[in-house]
Amino acid sequence: MTSHISGQRFAELHLDHVQRAFGDTVALKGMDLTIKGGEFVALLGPSGCGKSTALNCLAGLLPLTGGRITLDGKRIDDLPPEKRGFGMVFQNYALFPHMSVRRNIGFGLSMRKTPKAELKRRVDEAVRLVQLEEHQHKFPAQLSGGQQQRVAIARAIVLEPPLVLMDEPLSNLDAALRLEMRTEIRRLHQSLGLTTVYVTHDQEEALALADRLVVLRLGEVQQVGSPEEVYAHPVNQYVAGFMGYRNMIPVDVTSQEGEHATVHTDDGIKLVGVKREELTGQAVAAVRPEDFTVVSEVGENTLEAVVEIVEYHGREQAVEARLRNGSPLHIRTNSRLAPGDTIRLKVPVERVLVFS
Repeated sequence: MTSHISGQRFAELHLDHVQRAFGDTVALKGMDLTIKGGEFVALLGPSGCGKSTALNCLAGLLPLTGGRITLDGKRIDDLPPEKRGFGMVFQNYALFPHMSVRRNIGFGLSMRKTPKAELKRRVDEAVRLVQLEEHQHKFPAQLSGGQQQRVAIARAIVLEPPLVLMDEPLSNLDAALRLEMRTEIRRLHQSLGLTTVYVTHDQEEALALADRLVVLRLGEVQQVGSPEEVYAHPVNQYVAGFMGYRNMIPVDVTSQEGEHATVHTDDGIKLVGVKREELTGQAVAAVRPEDFTVVSEVGENTLEAVVEIVEYHGREQAVEARLRNGSPLHIRTNSRLAPGDTIRLKVPVERVLVFS
């Protein structure tokens, strides 16, 4: 069934060297980004990296201290939030406690003096889309966290906004509900043809939802790319660490040939990996926990470690081990291991990333 709610499409939204400072602290350092109509873009990074600042600049809740924002070539950074007409979904839902679900959803429309019949039709449609038919006459306090979040999403999309901005919308929900709402957000995005900018610190959430990821650090963009690109080809050690490369093994560079580098640890482990940056003497070999395989034979790219801690995770175990030189090693494996075991681990060459 096609929906009546569909965002007013635009071709592109452009952030041109957008800056935001709070006194002497620069929270956003010259951000350049182009968002295409219909795209789902996730801004990803730890607390304090500038992702919420970027979202608030887009929403008009924070004035820029440099740069500009244009929508299809028209400058919008000097417009107040209500003139931009974007939908916002916050972490804390921000619902009116004294209004029913329907009135919360229709609030923005009544502020815009939408005719009664049109308002009713659009609220009906939004209630159906977020599957809250049987809760539409309740008040926020009578709803679960997931239902409140659905109300917040319905309130944003009922305005048929050109852009929906979401700030960590799932972080207050429990794990099972987060997964369910994640699917829900993706479904609404696709079925309504929305353009969505989504802020999160959770790499799994970003990978699952977004068409493109923007990884931020200390107010600067580190990498922009599809989930596959950023996951498999992080441009630097910071992005690698953020995308699940938990093992950062200090190494020395022995030799380099084309895109490969041979490196060794101070206790004689030799590894061959893919060069991700220009290398000199010392480097870091980054490996994901799940890229190690427990093997019996010695061969290329094998290392020996002693198991210290084992956590049971259903089909697999999360293992913390230690190399001879004392470096910790995180492994995920379906081999059954126990503390004290000495194990050999093999890792494919293309799964070892070498950073300066």
